[in-house]
Amino acid sequence: MIKTLMVAARDRNRLAEITSIATRYGLDVLLVRLGLEAKARDVDGAMDADTLPHRTRLALEALGPTFVKLGQILATRADLLPPHWIAELEHLHSRAPTLPFETLRPEVELALGQPPEAAFASFDATPLAAASMAQVHKAVLADGRPVVLKIRRPGIRPVMEADLRLIAHLATIVENANADARRFAPVAMVRQLAQAVLEELDFSNEGRNADRLRDDFSGNEKLVVPEIHWEWTSEALLVMDYVDGVPPRDGDTLRAAGIDPAEIASLSADVVLDMVLINGRFHADPHPGNLLCLPGNRLALLDLGMIGHVSPRRREEFLSFVQSLTSGDPGALADTLAIWSKDSGVPRDRILLAAEQLVARHGGQRLILSAMVADFLPLLRNEGLVLPPDLLLIFKALVTVDGVLAGIEPGFDLSAAMRRSYTRILAARLSPGSWGPALGAVLWEIAKVGDDAPRLIRAAVQKLESGPAKVDTSEKDIAQAIAATGRWVGMAILLAGATIGFGVIVAAFLR
Repeated sequence: MIKTLMVAARDRNRLAEITSIATRYGLDVLLVRLGLEAKARDVDGAMDADTLPHRTRLALEALGPTFVKLGQILATRADLLPPHWIAELEHLHSRAPTLPFETLRPEVELALGQPPEAAFASFDATPLAAASMAQVHKAVLADGRPVVLKIRRPGIRPVMEADLRLIAHLATIVENANADARRFAPVAMVRQLAQAVLEELDFSNEGRNADRLRDDFSGNEKLVVPEIHWEWTSEALLVMDYVDGVPPRDGDTLRAAGIDPAEIASLSADVVLDMVLINGRFHADPHPGNLLCLPGNRLALLDLGMIGHVSPRRREEFLSFVQSLTSGDPGALADTLAIWSKDSGVPRDRILLAAEQLVARHGGQRLILSAMVADFLPLLRNEGLVLPPDLLLIFKALVTVDGVLAGIEPGFDLSAAMRRSYTRILAARLSPGSWGPALGAVLWEIAKVGDDAPRLIRAAVQKLESGPAKVDTSEKDIAQAIAATGRWVGMAILLAGATIGFGVIVAAFLR
């Protein structure tokens, strides 16, 4: 089926490449399982299920950044995939050879409007780093400040857009043809992939992410987000401050650089928890390559192309999940799991059983997040529960930073940092910046009621005047009418009191 798939003429060459690579790595059996081929080739190794995850990972890397990103998303789905698949997909890398700068020069000159040698005091044509989507070069501004240029690889956008179209088409076929694969919600997963890829392809989006995170932590002098130089930044080029630091890979290296691993661990935990639980915007991949430790026990955030978002409702649910687990309350935990897996069709008693198992293993004690998640996601898979993608991104970010902290400060207790964060959460909720918008919305609704009041009163009077002249009411009816009138009067008094009270608060707030 995949070889005869009806696609637009512009995508057929790319489809031929995908088919060729899938065949090269013997993925016929995988295509059969997904309903994309009638049978696998009769060759040695084609049906070797033991090596299938490894061959799939190699094929995804060979297919390029879109498929690597898809594999990385799948690597977060321990609620759907068995451990040996997750372990293999976690090794996915966006490897790419460096390109001679002359190959990139047209892109750079188009973005800058001039040669880089004219735009900057100096420019290094030797790349600092290369990935499948971009290549990084160093330059120096006229004022002597070092910067880096993140340059998008030429021609990569049309290839990735073609990949997304093909993957979306295949996802629809798979979802319709394969009942087992339907649990993955492949169409929804591809929508998530498309959003992530298109955001990362636009480097100006990464610049905006950096500005937002910098604003979120404007009061924290320990956190550094490189400044974006917007006069040169565009969709295909990102110019930002160069940050020289030490990746948080092990405590000895940090100590040798005069940096305290315990301080960095505490700062990292506080920053990630504040991003998730207070700001609702977080670095979705905080691995050591995207973090740098600086003198003065400061932390810099890099590579902000992929940012996760947490709605206020989801933050409340996540806090309830943690609190019910740490307090050892399976009923409350089951309530949260039921909300998260409402589309799974799993009966309440099985959800409660899963909650009881998780509480038995990890409840009422120090919470080791990585160990809990390692049990939690396979447990969900076994019970047929499927989590929403945004929650998996939160768990992935927390587990990633937990692994970083364990590497630089063994024994670091992330759950203790989470308990500390509750104080900051409460302070954030009580701040004027938090309740100000809600207060404004309430006052607006009151103002609308006030605007409508004359019309409503006139309508009520007209109704009374047009009523029947003869009213036959019992004492019970009269009593009910009096009670109803009392309720309306009471509501009017409460409304008036609330209006006055809110007026006093606003007056004090604006003084």
